[in-house]
Amino acid sequence: MPFVTYNQTSLFNKISDIDIINGVCNQDDKILNWLYDNYFQSVKNHVLGNSGSNDDVSDVFQDSIIVLYNQITEDNLHLNTDLKGYFFGIARNVWSAQLRKKQRTIELEIDVSDEDEAEEQYDPVLERVITRVFKRLKPDQQMVLNLFSEGHSYEEIALMMDLKNEVYARRKKYLSKEALLELVREDPEYQEYLRFEK
Repeated sequence: MPFVTYNQTSLFNKISDIDIINGVCNQDDKILNWLYDNYFQSVKNHVLGNSGSNDDVSDVFQDSIIVLYNQITEDNLHLNTDLKGYFFGIARNVWSAQLRKKQRTIELEIDVSDEDEAEEQYDPVLERVITRVFKRLKPDQQMVLNLFSEGHSYEEIALMMDLKNEVYARRKKYLSKEALLELVREDPEYQEYLRFEK
């Protein structure tokens, strides 16, 4: 998709929806920064006003850009409003989905969390399940989780994995953790373990 040119001064004013769409498609840093400056606050207000944290705001905003990018590149973008309103609708849907997933994750973390007693801090069944499903993750997912568990900062992870910046590293770690948790939930032995624990 060809990039529609715009003059420098327009960056400080209103950019047309087609310029934004082309900029997102081409991953143009100027457009992405403009999006952040102009769309972030409305997403932040919504997430914080609906049980979210500042970390959640960043995740939702990044996810929404990914959704928008995918819709543009796959020719699935159907605007029936201005792009800002459309983007906010994406963000609202993303946050609703994350809230549902968080609820399931909280239930999972309660199941896998250690209790006060020392002997319960190590559970061989959970250890076995996590070790097994971890191997099913993609190599880059394994790598980012390993680096994070070793105590590396997001900035260091970005450098080591040749990612654009620490925001991308944070995003990759988040998605990799979600993928791991999903595999744990689907594991037959873990499901049997839950039935046994109840």
